[in-house]
Amino acid sequence: MPKLKKYMPFTYKMMIPYLLLVLLTDVTIGYISYSMLTDSRTEMAESNIRTGMEQARNNIRYQMDEIQRMSDNLFGSQPFQRALELRGTPFEIYLAMLDEIVPQITAPLQLFGNKIRFMLYTPNSQLNIVSGDNLNEPINDSDYYILPLKDIADSGWYQSLKDSKRDNLWLQIDTDQKLDNLSHVRRLVNFSDYKTVIGYVRITVSLEDLFGGFDTFPVEEGITLRLVEETTGDILFQRGPANNDDAGGDYLSLHEKIPGSSFVIESLVPDTYLTKDAGRLGRVIFALCALSFLVMTVIGYVVARLSGRKMSRIVGLVRSFQEGNFQKRIRFSGNDEFVQIADSFNVMATNIQELINSVYVQGIQKKQAELEALQAQINPHFLYNTLSTISSLANLGEIEKVTGMVQGLSRFYRLTLNQGNVYIELEKELEQVATYLDIQRVKYADAFTVYVDVEEEILHMQVIKLVLQPFVENVFKHAWFGETIAIRLTGRQVGDNIELKVIDNGIGMRPEDIKRMMQGPSQAGGYGVKNVNERIKLRYGDDYGVTIASFFGAGTTVRLLLPAGMKDNEERDEGLAP
Repeated sequence: MPKLKKYMPFTYKMMIPYLLLVLLTDVTIGYISYSMLTDSRTEMAESNIRTGMEQARNNIRYQMDEIQRMSDNLFGSQPFQRALELRGTPFEIYLAMLDEIVPQITAPLQLFGNKIRFMLYTPNSQLNIVSGDNLNEPINDSDYYILPLKDIADSGWYQSLKDSKRDNLWLQIDTDQKLDNLSHVRRLVNFSDYKTVIGYVRITVSLEDLFGGFDTFPVEEGITLRLVEETTGDILFQRGPANNDDAGGDYLSLHEKIPGSSFVIESLVPDTYLTKDAGRLGRVIFALCALSFLVMTVIGYVVARLSGRKMSRIVGLVRSFQEGNFQKRIRFSGNDEFVQIADSFNVMATNIQELINSVYVQGIQKKQAELEALQAQINPHFLYNTLSTISSLANLGEIEKVTGMVQGLSRFYRLTLNQGNVYIELEKELEQVATYLDIQRVKYADAFTVYVDVEEEILHMQVIKLVLQPFVENVFKHAWFGETIAIRLTGRQVGDNIELKVIDNGIGMRPEDIKRMMQGPSQAGGYGVKNVNERIKLRYGDDYGVTIASFFGAGTTVRLLLPAGMKDNEERDEGLAP
């Protein structure tokens, strides 16, 4: 029986493309979801930054407008201008400052929401000097200063302004850049001619106050906020990492121009901030996709297992057919392909069973007929030879020998008939050979010698009858060429088989003679050889039979291989048993 190969159920094989499709779908959906969520998060972060920049722009513009109005009030106040130009006694100067100058300066300090420094530079040396806080320190509180114009006469910003027509400017001067301040500078002129310079107003405000805080700009997460002078490109103010200029394409640059000024608010937003939730989103999406894949795998496995059970039953039925069992049938409930396959298998099994029964019976009958025909060939052939010998002896008047041969012939055929059984014990088969040899002794006297060497354990095993006598007969007919001849009969068990040998020291045969003998009758004999070989193979199969080894001039050995194990009166008929 061929060994059944292991296999992977087809339903499980179908799970491979199914799982690949599910995996591809999950990966595609996950990638699209991740991309959309990341883009949405990036747009939201960018929108928040832009909103913050717009708020900062509006806040800066509002405060710049407020500071502009402060200078406008001073520029347009005639009493303030007359007080600046007043020359008189110290008391008159004191009253002018007390009534006009100081109130005009301090009023905006109280109304403006952020801390500022209000500085008035005047060429009038009679005015009292108000020094205020240290200008080299950050603005801690709103304060005002009345300083002589000569204090800034040598400063660069004053030199650039006094001979130019530029006025009403926003600049970083003196310590402004160091302290992150911004100053509004305006020239004050005489009301009567609008040419005579009567002083300069400088209002300084902290840029942090000007921006109104950085809650919308999380600089701690890498965002950089700048105030840039558009015409020169100078950075007036910066919060956040200072090295974003070298970041290449790793950040998003946003700009918001402050209307009515040359300033631009610039934000440098790193990609890490825009995609800071990408990792968390990726993990969530991966977990969802993995869960989806797991659920679909379980569903696919359940479906495959349910279908696989039906397929396994069909495979089991097919294997039963392969093993020769056509009695099994299979039934499925429902109305699907498996039911159709099962019904078709059942019909096929029934037809095959009926066909096998018909062919098997016919085969047995044919085989039995062949065996009976072969068996029948042995008896007339031997009888013809023996009767011919008896006739010759009778013509010679050898009445005693004729009587002995007739008695031996009677005993030989009694053993041959074996009560109609196909099988005979090996011991009786040897007795039949001995009877045949007794008959031949009548003819040849004691001109031949026989040796029997058979293991006792196999004497009661069953063999088909008349397998040794034809080969012993061939010794007398074809191997004897001298005055005497020796015959040796051996038998032993080899594994699960019986090995019988008929050995003689006769003339022997050439290879071509052996080949012709195995193929059928010839001048060299072989009628019985082919007959015995075919009977053995018909009964036991092609693994058993007759083989002949011979050396011309040295003798012949005939080897018969039969299955062992049949003892007493057991009948083993593998070819005939259904």
